[in-house]
Formats: sequence, C-alpha cells, structure tokens
Amino acid sequence: MTETTNPTKQQNGDAVMPETSTRDDVFDDSYKAKEGPKPPMRLVWRNIILMFLLHVGALYGLTLVPSASALTLAWTALCFLLSALGITAGAHRLWSHKSYKASTPLRVFLALANSMAFQNDIYEWARDHRVHHKYSETDADPHNAVRGFFFAHIGWLLVRKHPDVIEKGKKLELTDLKADKVVMLQRKYYKLSVVLLCFLVPMWVPWFLWDESLWVGYFIPCLMRYALVLNATWLVNSAAHMWGNRPYDRNINPSENRFVAFSAIGEGFHNYHHTFPFDYATSEFGVKLNITTAFIDLMCFLGLAKDCKRVSRDLISTRAQRTGDGSHKTG
Repeated sequence: MTETTNPTKQQNGDAVMPETSTRDDVFDDSYKAKEGPKPPMRLVWRNIILMFLLHVGALYGLTLVPSASALTLAWTALCFLLSALGITAGAHRLWSHKSYKASTPLRVFLALANSMAFQNDIYEWARDHRVHHKYSETDADPHNAVRGFFFAHIGWLLVRKHPDVIEKGKKLELTDLKADKVVMLQRKYYKLSVVLLCFLVPMWVPWFLWDESLWVGYFIPCLMRYALVLNATWLVNSAAHMWGNRPYDRNINPSENRFVAFSAIGEGFHNYHHTFPFDYATSEFGVKLNITTAFIDLMCFLGLAKDCKRVSRDLISTRAQRTGDGSHKTG
C-alpha cells in the first residue's frame, strides 16, 4: 500500500526531495525580494463583500442549528467531510504533491468533492500551493504568513496578488495538471459544478429526502458548512504557520498544531509537511488525528489508490536530530 522513498540530494537548504516528487513543491532559497518600495495593496471589494455576507449567513445558520433535524445535522457533517477531502486528499496531497496515485473513479470523486469545497478549481489551487511551498514566507507566497495572521488566513483573498506570486506561478511547469483530463474537465465546468455541488445539492437533499425547510437547508449544510470548511483550510495557512513546535526543522515557520490537524482532518502537522512535502500522510504518525490519511489508506485497501510515498523512520530521526527544535517524539 505504501512505499518508502529513497531520496536524492536535491535540497532546499536541508529539505530533501525524492526523485518521484515534483520540483515545484520544494523551497527555492535563491528567491530574492525586489528592491524598492512594495507595490500598493489593492482591495478586491467583490471578495470583501461576498466573504462578509458568507460569514454573516454562517453565523445566522449557527442560530438555526437547534431547529434543524438530526438528519440535517448529520448531512451537514457529511458535506463538511466530503468537501474537506476534496481539498486535503484531492487538490493537496494528490494533485499538488503527487504523493500517491489514484484511479480514475477516485479522481472523479475527489474532483466533485473539490467543487463542493469551492476554493478555486484544482488546477489553480495546485498551482498556487506549489508556489506557496517553493517560495514560502516570501512576497511570492500567495498567503505569506510573515504579513500577519489575518493576511495568511483570509486577507490574501481580499486583495490583488503580489506581482511576484503571479510571476512565479507562470514559471511553474504544471504539465502533469494540464495532462490530467479530470483536472481540466473540472476546470472547464467549474462554475456550474460549484453551483450544483456547493450550494444546490447540500440545500436540496434535506428538503427532498426528509422534508427539511429550504431555509434551514440553505443556511446550515450550505453556507455554515461552506464557511467552516474554508476556515479549517485557512487555519493551515495561518495558525499552523505561527503556533506550535517545530520538531523537524526549527528554521521554518510551519509548525505542528494539533487543533489545526483536528479541524482540517489531518493537515496540521505542518512542520513535518514542509520538511517532507512528498509524504502522502503529511505526518509521521499515520492516521493519528488524520482522517485524510485514513481515507487514502481505505482507498488503497479497495484498490482505488496506490504508490503512497512515505519517509523512512531513519531519515525522519536523522533530520529531527539535525535541524529540529528538540521536541521530536516517535509516537
């Protein structure tokens, strides 16, 4: 089900990259910020207004929770899990890092789940995420945490991208994404798929199957669930880049944050992930606080996924001793 990688010495400082990893997700320490004044920050008022309305709607949805049926709440939890997996197991671990291989049925499922999450199409999400890893905490990082919690969490979506983000994104190869028919089909029909899967299906199912009101269906499994998935994902960019220990590399900002691991179904072991971005589990500890890894393992068991890349225990231990902050534990 899993294979332990034999890394080669393609390094970003100390970050080792295996032959099977994409070069685009390994930190490039040759980046230098341009001299002179920073470009002015340009607000995107459409995004500001939509995000404000979304969160107001989500808060209102929270007040409706006591009036919702148990089935509606269970459906909301299922929609949260499905849309989260579309990001974590799909756009992130499969398409951004190529940390495992998925069959066509699984890739189609993850693409649909990704549309339910509505966080940009797979192609754009993976491109920006590779830029984030390659130029982490620089002006070329889309959600540079050095600019503060708010910017890393949501602010980066409320302003125009820094010119360096756009410039470096255009230089990535991305041939694997362009050659993936599932990725490009989702990109072509992304807006339609979002309307159906992020908004209409979550609202319509409770109304049709167990006579929940459309009002409750719209504000709880639709808006509230959508806002929760967004914020869980954003915490990986913000909180997990600021708070926590750094057992594998004390020289980078990404940290091990258990709250983020819980809320983002396994994505909070961020010091490990930025040290070993090719590991399908994004953690040394397998399925512990890591629903996404458990899901991928299940898909491997069912024959829908294979060739999961993993880091050897010896490499982890050696790296932790060399560059960690001394907090490394083996279980």
